Amino acid sequence: MKKKVVIGLSGGVDSSVAAYLLKEQGYEVEALFMQNWNDTVGLKSEECPFEEDVLFAQMVAKKLDIPFHFVDLSTEYRAQVIDYMFAEYEKGKTPNPDVLCNREIKFDVFLKKALELGADYVATGHYCQKETIVKDGKEVYRLIAGEDNNKDQSYFLCQLSQEQLSKAMFPIGHIEKPEVREIARREKLASAEKKDSQGICFVGKVDLPVFLQQKLKAKKGRIIEISADKAKEIIPQSEDLRDIAQPYQFSPEMGEEVGTHNGAHFFTVGQRKGLNVGGKAEPLFVIGTDVKENIVYVGMGHEHPLLMRKALFIPNEDIHFIREDLRPTENCERRYDIRIRYRQPLQGGSIHFKEEGLYIHFDEPQRAVVSGQFAAWYDEGELIGSGVID
Repeated sequence: MKKKVVIGLSGGVDSSVAAYLLKEQGYEVEALFMQNWNDTVGLKSEECPFEEDVLFAQMVAKKLDIPFHFVDLSTEYRAQVIDYMFAEYEKGKTPNPDVLCNREIKFDVFLKKALELGADYVATGHYCQKETIVKDGKEVYRLIAGEDNNKDQSYFLCQLSQEQLSKAMFPIGHIEKPEVREIARREKLASAEKKDSQGICFVGKVDLPVFLQQKLKAKKGRIIEISADKAKEIIPQSEDLRDIAQPYQFSPEMGEEVGTHNGAHFFTVGQRKGLNVGGKAEPLFVIGTDVKENIVYVGMGHEHPLLMRKALFIPNEDIHFIREDLRPTENCERRYDIRIRYRQPLQGGSIHFKEEGLYIHFDEPQRAVVSGQFAAWYDEGELIGSGVID
């Protein structure tokens, strides 16, 4: 009897080719399109046109002769992803909604809908790979980076559990993007030339301040510039991980006012656009925010020392291991390859596991370490775990 796979068919080329490959491999394939967003507030032009996506998905399903289903998950998406986004921004943090979308929607709510359709597995068009090994008589699932280094999306799946991975399939993880396009053209799939989606998962490319103003009020505040010379007084000279892993602490007295903004919670470390401060020899970048006092701190130049950090901290409650069998049971230090944002090249470093959480100490200082984002750690291409940066 054929195994049934329900694929999340988005209307894009990646999921379309994934569906084609599954059918070629002999699976019973059904397509499930999920509507996760129906609001246009803050949306830039016609990015993420929902009606067009549905149409493309339907055309692909028809071409492949597979059943097509539609499910509206917008209520769950708002509650579990968007509301979380608003709450984090309000606290002065910068969340990653795509990671949350995969954990809470695609491999939870969507997975349950697929199982209701009788699915043995659920598939997506992610560029990553899964491998099953047997350890101590038990199956263990490994999440491995995609073969295409330019498109590897394993980072977005860094919060998945063993249970979620047990049902997951990634049919295009071993293929590079140009080949995916070529397969789509060869098979005359409607999505062959469709552009890749950008922006927030299922929402599209948004004007973030406009989007956030649905819940967070605009409020005028000061922009304070801190010179590179002042950095010596702010960056801890200690080698103690507990000191160097903390975000830098600023006060208005450390710099000079150079402009105003409409809400500190609309800005994030490393941001350049939206400051609207001219007359500087080099561009200004956000080096920190204080949402309580509504102040945005900036530094001049891409290499401003206060944009760089050597370490970060993740508290216990925010640590997640995909490979629970590799979670340390005592205080220790281990080497990993680390990523703190999507598409960032892997960075060498050591992770120090302590009673209160873990500290990541990088071999080289990292630019724009952002509170609320996810740090993920790898061992020889396998994603081992992740956590929310404090």
